[in-house]
Amino acid sequence: MGKLTLILGGARSGKSSYAEKRAKELGGDNVLYLATSQIKDKEMQERVDKHRADRPAAWGTLEAPRDLANALRKPQQASDQERPADVILLDCVTFLVANHLMDAAAPEDDPFDDPSADPFAKQIEAAVVAEVESLIEYVQKNDVEMLVVSNEVGLGLVPAYELGRAYRDILGRANQILARHADEVLFFVAGLPMKVK
Repeated sequence: MGKLTLILGGARSGKSSYAEKRAKELGGDNVLYLATSQIKDKEMQERVDKHRADRPAAWGTLEAPRDLANALRKPQQASDQERPADVILLDCVTFLVANHLMDAAAPEDDPFDDPSADPFAKQIEAAVVAEVESLIEYVQKNDVEMLVVSNEVGLGLVPAYELGRAYRDILGRANQILARHADEVLFFVAGLPMKVK
C-alpha cells in the first residue's frame, strides 16, 4: 500500500517548490514527475521549460493531461528509468481539472466567452471524480509515495464568468476527495506549510 500526500495552496504559494524538494528527499533520483499541463502558447512553453530545468535531470517525466492512472500502469511509457519510481510527483490537479473542463465546454476562441456546452454538466464532474478515484486506487495498490499538488481556488471572489465558477466547484470537489483519502495534507501560505491532516 502506498502513501498519498496532498499539497494545496494558492498561486505562487510555494507548494510546487516544496513538493519537488520533498520528492528529492524521499526518492533521490528515483522520482517520476507526472505533468498534466498542456503547452498551448509561448508563456506556457516558457513555464514548462523552467520547471524542466529546475528538476533533477535523473527524474523521469510522464506527460499525461488526463487518464493519469492508466498512463502510470504502462511502464514502458511511464519513464526511461530502469525501475519503477519510489516517488511520483503529480503537478498538478489544477491543470487536470482544467483539461477535462476545457475539452468539454470551452468556447472555441475566448475562455471568457459563453461556454460551448454546459460547464456544470454532471458528466464533466463525474469524469474528474473518476480520474481522482482511479489515482487513489493506484496509490493504494502500489508501493509508491505520491505527492499531489493542487491549487485551492475557493478562497477568493466568485468568478465572474460561468466557466470559472464551474472550474472552482469541480476542483474543490476533487481536492476534497483527495484530502479525504490522503495520509497527509499540507496547505501553503506565502511559502510556509501548515499541516492540515
